Amino acid sequence: MSGMTDVSAFPKGENLFEWCGTIKGPDETVFEGMEYSIEMSFPASYPFEAPTIIFTTPIYHPNVDEEGNICLDILKDKWSAAYSVSTVLLSLQSLLGEPNNDSPLNTEAADLWDNQLEFKKEAVRRYQDYQRVHAK
Repeated sequence: MSGMTDVSAFPKGENLFEWCGTIKGPDETVFEGMEYSIEMSFPASYPFEAPTIIFTTPIYHPNVDEEGNICLDILKDKWSAAYSVSTVLLSLQSLLGEPNNDSPLNTEAADLWDNQLEFKKEAVRRYQDYQRVHAK
């Protein structure tokens, strides 16, 4: 992960199967300027089985549900043991700006995605509401 500034992940403590991380919203997207926390759980069969990843910072996104679950093919049926943690994090960051609206977990966000101005207003509002509540 050295040299990467927009994504990061590291073990939570002594347990190397439980990690936390951050993903910054990509520049020139509706998520620019926002930073999201994630949790990663690696199965005992890793790298032959994908880690489970959830957003712990709520995110308004077509491919992320209210509980932070993510719909991304490389975390499901397209997983490869060749994928590194950094590859997965960069794929998640890319997903922020390029959702797959054909497979939404959040249909409301998917329906609004084509109207980027309104989508950004809603995404920023939810992000700021969360930040206000958790800044105390």
